[in-house]
Amino acid sequence: MALNVPGLVVMAGFYLLILGTGIWASMRSKKEEKKCAGDGMEITLLAGRNINLLVGIFTLTATWVGGGFILGIAEATYNPTLGAVWALMPVPYVLTFFLGGFFFAKPMRENKYVTMMDPFQQKYGNVLSSALIFPALVADVLWVARTLVSLGGTMSVILDLSYVYSIIISSVVAIIYTLLGGLYSVAYTDVIQLILIFVSLWVCVPFLLTNPNSVDISLTAYNQTFQAPWVGTVELDEAGKWFDDFMLLALGGLAYQAFYQRILSASSYTQAQVTCFASSAFCLVLGIPSVVVGAVAASTDWNSTNYGLPTPYERGQAGSILPIALQFLTPAYVSVIGIGAVAAAVMSSMDSALLSSASLFSSNIYKNIIRKQASDREMQWVIRISVVVVGLAGTALTFLDSSVLVFWLVGVDMSYTIMFPQLVCILFFKVSNGYGASVGYLMGIIMRVLSGEPLIGLPPAIKFPGCRPDEEGRMTQFFPFRTAIMLISLASILIVSWLASIIFNKGLLPESWDVFKIKRKQKPTESAPVHKRTLNEQEDPSVAKQLLDTTSC
Repeated sequence: MALNVPGLVVMAGFYLLILGTGIWASMRSKKEEKKCAGDGMEITLLAGRNINLLVGIFTLTATWVGGGFILGIAEATYNPTLGAVWALMPVPYVLTFFLGGFFFAKPMRENKYVTMMDPFQQKYGNVLSSALIFPALVADVLWVARTLVSLGGTMSVILDLSYVYSIIISSVVAIIYTLLGGLYSVAYTDVIQLILIFVSLWVCVPFLLTNPNSVDISLTAYNQTFQAPWVGTVELDEAGKWFDDFMLLALGGLAYQAFYQRILSASSYTQAQVTCFASSAFCLVLGIPSVVVGAVAASTDWNSTNYGLPTPYERGQAGSILPIALQFLTPAYVSVIGIGAVAAAVMSSMDSALLSSASLFSSNIYKNIIRKQASDREMQWVIRISVVVVGLAGTALTFLDSSVLVFWLVGVDMSYTIMFPQLVCILFFKVSNGYGASVGYLMGIIMRVLSGEPLIGLPPAIKFPGCRPDEEGRMTQFFPFRTAIMLISLASILIVSWLASIIFNKGLLPESWDVFKIKRKQKPTESAPVHKRTLNEQEDPSVAKQLLDTTSC
């Protein structure tokens, strides 16, 4: 297959459009910085807490509808061992956004936090909060990797462009415009990208459904044809795993900084809620074309196409089924349009992950721990360097594994089992303290590692009920073990926090042993307005100062 020159021209035009939009948005960001009384770091990370409602909806939706979303749904639907019932992404995201809008957005906005780690740093101190930031940063790096893997595979199939070149070019473009304008650039490029995703995916659907090499998908939904029915089944002994995957995707997303970055950038709590609810509807609509791609691929006689036999699944190319279907089941110009959708989805998620990790490092580690007196100009450079480092780390990981689902599930897994219970406790349970958080953190990590992970070849040391080899011979936990680990971690945080509070408040142990100073922290303090938090004697002055400075423009 020769290099697809027309396709390359189209992709070059797309990248120039995105880069131009990012540059324009960065210019707007600089103008806002001059007008705004807040600091430049807040303009870069939160767009001055005054982002437009429509732009907010687009950027939140585009953040979740990434390359992993589009290719992952198609892969699960096509995979004969899974099927559409296991392509869970769109439906759990509805729950993510509704829970986020109703419960998590309010405490975050009321306290004028800059990142989701601010409450941890304020209550637990710098040492423990630094440890808690680590899984969040790793999850963001994996997020970058999975988005780039999806684009690299697509471009190599449709354009016959080297996998390495595809990933490097896309990574460089996303890093550049994220560097230039922060959240403004990310948000406004997301508007363009989401429009391209919507139009491109739906344009491909009619061509896929009417291609002569495939059987009507309504006939193959529940009947064995070229492979197992594409709808798939959830057997009774698999129900626990299905439930676990659903909860993982639904609640794991609530422990991502990228979600709170959009919530905190809204001008009001009501706007933040509307943003969440509208985005949930968009996710459902944008998930349908990927299901159709997987269904058509499962209904295709591949021997009658130029692809031939063995099938993509038998060749181990299920992860690239979307670009393969576009390449061999649609006209050439349609496949180029389809790759535009994947490229837009990748860029929209990658830039969010880059800025998310940069926010955590620059605000919670550099500003509050390493250089408390750092100037605004210095912080801008720290953010830029963080974006580059995370981009390079994520890009490097793409050469280790080519499965989108591997990076997707491992990244969300860390957020769900480790970070989600911590976030719930810090926001909604006053009894939580550093002792409970430490035990819950260690409990979550140890139990998750010992439970194994077939996607990365890690055998389970702890075998929950129902643990057995799957259809591919890999030892798999069919019990909802990740949900169990999350609940155990949550219970550990609350129980140990309660016991520690009793021990030190009743004087059962000397106060000099109270490392986290929970006795003094629980003394009543003078009430203060919500937007100007009280600085008590235990809070880190730099954290409190940052919270006082982050007022709306």
